[in-house]
Amino acid sequence: MAEDLKIIQADKASQYQSLIPQIAALLSGETDLVANLANIAAALKEQFGFFWVGFYLVKGDELVLGPFQGPVACTRIAKAKGVCGQAWAQAKTLIVPDVEEFPGHIACSSLSRSEIVIPVYTNGVLIGVLDVDSELVNHFDEIDAKYLEEIVALIPVG
Repeated sequence: MAEDLKIIQADKASQYQSLIPQIAALLSGETDLVANLANIAAALKEQFGFFWVGFYLVKGDELVLGPFQGPVACTRIAKAKGVCGQAWAQAKTLIVPDVEEFPGHIACSSLSRSEIVIPVYTNGVLIGVLDVDSELVNHFDEIDAKYLEEIVALIPVG
């Protein structure tokens, strides 16, 4: 079934508030994790034009690339390595205003300048992370963190 998002241009919080019910509708009734993650990544990329949006999924002792939108990405990330590995190890959202100042940053693309990573849980278990990159320094803030955390909480347990 084809879906179209109603894209609004407003302040960032209003854009998230408009997008969240649309993402909830996309996920409603769908239990396939890959399909749901793919639609979330596409919806975020379409609404905000982020440089890169995607998921890394926990597989053993590393994160493995999942559904994403944007340029080719790193395939595997060790726990506690880079921003994604640190968000996984610390089990918390990380906002990095300038990736060049983040110790151990993994540069999948030299064009990425700031990043936010949100842990993804199902049944209380951290199963992966949502990684969003921008080509602008200091692009992400607590507004992004709040709403991206709400979005990943919508992912159905399946």
